[in-house]
Amino acid sequence: MTVLLVLLTFVAFLVIDHFYSKRRVQPILMATTARDEEVRAPRLQPSIVAGFQVPDNVRYHVGHTWALSESPNLVRVGMDDFASKLLGKVDKIMLPQRGQWIRQGQKLLSLERKGVKVEMVSPIEGTVSELNEALAQDPEMVHKDPYGDGWLVTVQAPDVKTNFRNLLGGALARSWMEEAGIRLRRQMPQFAGALAQDGGVAVGDLSAAISEPELAAVAREFFLT
Repeated sequence: MTVLLVLLTFVAFLVIDHFYSKRRVQPILMATTARDEEVRAPRLQPSIVAGFQVPDNVRYHVGHTWALSESPNLVRVGMDDFASKLLGKVDKIMLPQRGQWIRQGQKLLSLERKGVKVEMVSPIEGTVSELNEALAQDPEMVHKDPYGDGWLVTVQAPDVKTNFRNLLGGALARSWMEEAGIRLRRQMPQFAGALAQDGGVAVGDLSAAISEPELAAVAREFFLT
């Protein structure tokens, strides 16, 4: 009789332990599922660093152009928000020719602003596949929407992986943009009121506040040309 009572007590403890274990595990599983959903959810808004947009889905060349892989060998290229806001309302854009071979870190295109010719470098190496011909009619699109309708060219790149290793992304890109904002404020103190330091967005036409020689100098420094 004693043995039976012990066995029944043991079984009762197992049942109780099983019941409470299920209750303890369930919230953990639900929390894990919620975190998984959060990770999978796309980031709809770009990061804002030093007043400039730094979307996570593109990679950045330190000359302030970006690259977005659209297929194993096709890469879309544009200028970043820093370049867009620094130059402001661009008057003219001279794109490379279709079929032209361009090299990473070398001249990609020329722009004109306030009579100043500004050059920018390519973030990728390969053959120019397509041009954004709409920019000929409305060059201001690179200012209005640098990561969207204001894209510059697409490139057939034979070695995308190697090229992308030389570009910046994620936390590294945000740190680089923060440093660029600090350098710009230090070099051009007149920009201090126009460059947001509290998570806001920088003024959209910084070059309007400086002379033509100053624009040429700051463009050469930051665009590496």
